Amino acid sequence: MGPDHIDGLQHVNNAVFVSWCQDAGWAHSQQLGLGLDDYQRLDRAMAIRHGEYDYIQSAYLDQALLVGTWLTANDGRLSMERRFQVIRACDGVTVLRARWQLVCIEISSGRPKRMPAEFKDIYGSAVMAID
Repeated sequence: MGPDHIDGLQHVNNAVFVSWCQDAGWAHSQQLGLGLDDYQRLDRAMAIRHGEYDYIQSAYLDQALLVGTWLTANDGRLSMERRFQVIRACDGVTVLRARWQLVCIEISSGRPKRMPAEFKDIYGSAVMAID
């Protein structure tokens, strides 16, 4: 991370963590085989309905961070859950945990709409059970 990620308190700004979660979520979706072009073609998207961010520790300039994400639930109809963890590489300490509750929407109207088969198949097969 660089100086543009650091706020007046000399640590990574909380909004930066939100942005990194967004980036990780998109990268994971693309790795699974669903990118923005697919969303537009299907006129469907997974939109954040609710987000929770637990800021556990601070991170500072030039500290390497690892951002992980995984899917923890998918009802195959409307909703899905995605979780995140950010770890400080130098000591393995978790600095952030986050959770998104997502809802499938029709892009053209913005209204909730059932998941297309591709979403059910691709996202559903990527769900990891957690305790």
